[in-house]
Amino acid sequence: MVDTEVETGKCAVLITDEGKARSLVTQLGAANNFKHSHAETPEVAAKITGAKVYYTAGFFQTVSPETAVHIGKHAATDDAKTFTTNLSAPFLMQVPPFLAAIKATLPYTDILFGNETEAATWAEVNGWEEKSVADIALKLSQEPKENTTKPRIVVFTQGEDATIVAMDGKVTEYPVEKCENLVDTNGAGDAFVGGFLSKLVLVDRAAGTFAAEDIAECVRHGAYAAGVIIQQNGCACPEGFAVPAKA
Repeated sequence: MVDTEVETGKCAVLITDEGKARSLVTQLGAANNFKHSHAETPEVAAKITGAKVYYTAGFFQTVSPETAVHIGKHAATDDAKTFTTNLSAPFLMQVPPFLAAIKATLPYTDILFGNETEAATWAEVNGWEEKSVADIALKLSQEPKENTTKPRIVVFTQGEDATIVAMDGKVTEYPVEKCENLVDTNGAGDAFVGGFLSKLVLVDRAAGTFAAEDIAECVRHGAYAAGVIIQQNGCACPEGFAVPAKA
């Protein structure tokens, strides 16, 4: 969607502590002006109908919650489609209208992404007793869902610690390869999701459920992509970037 009245959004990033810490200052600009009517235009509606996998970050859900729910409801009607979302940032859950927007998409969410800090914030703002990332992930995976043929999967990264995946009533931990050349953690979470989804789109979900080995491969792709991006300045992948074959 093009807004001719407002500039494209910007984000200034300050990297400190040898790449381990970052501070972000945003000017949302046009990114804050998306209108649901754009999603209802014939061209965009055709793309929504034709897609098999959908992803929306928590930031967009707060800008156009109507659009996020609209796409989630569409995906819920087809067992072969997958609607994925991301908690995105702790502060989103600490602002009541933003939390409400994210909660509105949860019943339609097939795969939910986040990190350990976002998991803890979710538990806190919702008054949950669960403290461990694994317990929070498991409880989130079992929250009410519109299409129960597609059990919800919750994926929480934890930096250099194991990635947590809750699915089918159990939690699995996937170790992360230690990075010896950390440059910039900015974009690590988005890179993980990108790598994860790049494998997910190749998986046939006609049966409505994913096999554990398929999700394990998605996590491997996500972890590799994140590991590459944190060794770069900024968020650009190096030329020739590709996930190596499984050993």
